Amino acid sequence: MRVAFRPTSSMAVRAALPFCRVDVDSSHGEDKDRAAQLYGNRVVWRMRSLELKFPPPAVALVIAVFMWLVYRAAPPLTFVFPAHGLFAIILVIAGFVISLLGVLTFRFARTTVNPTKPELSSSLVTWGIYSITRNPMYLGLLTMLSGWAVFLSNALALLFLPVFLFYLNRFQIKPEERTLTAIFGEDYVAYQGRVRRWI
Repeated sequence: MRVAFRPTSSMAVRAALPFCRVDVDSSHGEDKDRAAQLYGNRVVWRMRSLELKFPPPAVALVIAVFMWLVYRAAPPLTFVFPAHGLFAIILVIAGFVISLLGVLTFRFARTTVNPTKPELSSSLVTWGIYSITRNPMYLGLLTMLSGWAVFLSNALALLFLPVFLFYLNRFQIKPEERTLTAIFGEDYVAYQGRVRRWI
């Protein structure tokens, strides 16, 4: 539905936005800016609602299933990768070890490993595997998914790796970084300067 109207209040704009495409009279620049701002705030709110919502291992599992589905749906896009089985096993084992080291280091430091509750962090861990990467658990998941992609050897399945990377960066890692900066302040900022987010 396409509606042309002259909004008289922010409430009218807010009510119309979810249901229709809005054309605001160009002579009402202030109302147009208000409508754009409200729409932008709504988009930001919806994006924020996905932050720290789903545990990364669950997201990785869903991505792996989708990779398998597209592999089955698009066999012509499968390519030949020499010794793909062996290489896939190496990547999966390496990813598992990296993730496990991250979990064990957190356990040893007696801080939370719950990825949806970074505000429960009781200490800033910067040693061990965390002196190489700030997110070994997520790096491990990405490495294991890469092994799965190599095993499938399908061009379309490979496209899910950057999807997983984008999701983690936007909805998991950045919210964690905001929370840890609020908790540990300059110590965490300095740690960010020393160690990369991934590797």
